[in-house]
Amino acid sequence: MAITTASAKAKGRNLQKSVVSSLLERHPTLTADDVVSCPMGSNGADIKLSQAAKAAIPFDFECKARAKIAMVYEALDQARRSPDRIPLAVIKADRKRPLAVIDLETFLSLISDRA
Repeated sequence: MAITTASAKAKGRNLQKSVVSSLLERHPTLTADDVVSCPMGSNGADIKLSQAAKAAIPFDFECKARAKIAMVYEALDQARRSPDRIPLAVIKADRKRPLAVIDLETFLSLISDRA
């Protein structure tokens, strides 16, 4: 069964809101005005960062909530070998640069303001 456009946009919007919430939770000096989920269809990154947020978080975020990326999760699961190591998957499409993929919670803990 195909997903409707409205459902697909809702999935993406929910993911964006979750990332915004997680970033604000881990950077207590930032406010809701510093980290904002952009409307669907906007140009640029999905999460808008203020200058203060950009100073604390040196990343631009594009959020994709799609079923077709399941193989990325399989690759990350294969990288989980040891509890004292951070699993990372390297993926690459034809004629594209390789990407490094880690779990969002792990990534957020690495860039967190909290000690």
